[in-house]
Amino acid sequence: MNYLAHSYLSFSDQQIVGQFLEDYVKNNARGNLPKQIQQGIILHREIDTFTDSHPIISEAKQIYQPLVRLYSGAFIDVSFDYFLANHLAEKELKSHTDKVYLALRKHQFFFPESFESRLNGMQKDNWLYNYRFEWGIKYSFQNVLNKAKYLEKDIPIFEVFLKNKAFLQEKFNLFFPDLLAHITKTNSQF
Repeated sequence: MNYLAHSYLSFSDQQIVGQFLEDYVKNNARGNLPKQIQQGIILHREIDTFTDSHPIISEAKQIYQPLVRLYSGAFIDVSFDYFLANHLAEKELKSHTDKVYLALRKHQFFFPESFESRLNGMQKDNWLYNYRFEWGIKYSFQNVLNKAKYLEKDIPIFEVFLKNKAFLQEKFNLFFPDLLAHITKTNSQF
């Protein structure tokens, strides 16, 4: 899952930080971090492992695979953040996104300097909240295309999303309760 789902599936501010920090910290440096941040890193990895191995995700990926092959999982992540953003009440989504930005700012010193510009852009453009809009997801799809080393930048991935939106919504509705239950159980083991 992408930024919204990872942050939503955190049980404390420090776990939110760990969820975002996972991409920046090496395993041997993880032990130096506060326990709840370490738990967030573990949750991030658990979310990714559970998601990547789930049969519903395999079915959903088939929508994007003809166009983007191995990158289909990244586009499912973005798609599912759209459905999660629209699953939440507007007030709940706004409250959650504010909480995430505040937690990241408060713990920014754990991140490399390069993260500051990412966080600035994320907060300025309110990525997490704007996942609820089709234009926000289109923007996120384009970001994935721009970062993908082996993909053309003008693949009509957004059009595929729109054409298959009902199918993808159904897959999200089936998958997300499984993920939530799994991560709640994982967190209870800390």
